[in-house]
Amino acid sequence: MDLMALADFTLVARHGGFGKAARAANRPKATLSRRVAELESSLDLRLFERGPRDLKLTEEGRALSERAGALLAELEETTRSIASGGDQPRGTLRISAPLLFSQTAMGRLAAEFALHYPEVRLEVTSDDRPVDMIEEGYDLAIRVNPDPDASLVGRAFLHDRLVVVGAPHFSRPGSGPVRAVVRSNDRSDTWLIGTPEGESSVSVEPVLQLSSLVTIRDAVRIGAGLARLPISLVVSDLKSGRLVHWGDVVKSDIALWALYPSRRLLSARVSAFLDLLKSAFPTGTPEELAAYLTEDWLRDDNAE
Repeated sequence: MDLMALADFTLVARHGGFGKAARAANRPKATLSRRVAELESSLDLRLFERGPRDLKLTEEGRALSERAGALLAELEETTRSIASGGDQPRGTLRISAPLLFSQTAMGRLAAEFALHYPEVRLEVTSDDRPVDMIEEGYDLAIRVNPDPDASLVGRAFLHDRLVVVGAPHFSRPGSGPVRAVVRSNDRSDTWLIGTPEGESSVSVEPVLQLSSLVTIRDAVRIGAGLARLPISLVVSDLKSGRLVHWGDVVKSDIALWALYPSRRLLSARVSAFLDLLKSAFPTGTPEELAAYLTEDWLRDDNAE
């Protein structure tokens, strides 16, 4: 198979058309069209459906684009590594991370990574939706309790749990539902809470629906209502007395996973970031994450 023709095909597939691909690569449109046609002929497959105004991948073309794109990227990376004389991380590392982890921990992690590996361009996207790593070109994805996926491998590097918290002056009602601050997609009206005395159901009345757990915490601090929040996010508030612990949410274990495509060789960039996660969270406990989120490390660094 002609690797140059395969590379031209993935270029066109990635940009969604011959014209866009030609402009992006500064190549003649006619050349790209001819090379793709030759590839289709050699494979005896139609890779694109050509309409009067648009170009769409066929099912076979989509499968070839996903697999060939990953293989060509590996080949290019291996070539660069050999040419540079080692496995020193370089190039672009694209990471998708959940919103809360990005807001609280990713800034420091990204800065540390950039300082250690100046030849890597790190791009982090904050997104709670499940991403298609191959289709969207991500090298690493951090996800909360991900569903099993045969195309991905990785490991859990952090664990957390949900607790119910409220402001100190938020009184426990004698009967009826309690006011609650919930996430935008939360439709539950009953929470199962565990305490040393046992489990109990608490009826809740959502009075605020917010998309960010950080903003939920801020609203709860003021006394808008109760909320279910990760213990790592409120440890300092519980210690200082700004918030009161009502109990643990039953069966609310949280695991953060670092995932990457299983059919790709583990690049030096991904390995380096996984090593950074391991060094930042060696035990992976909620308390370790909570300590990482405090400013103690800043004071320690300034004291040296």
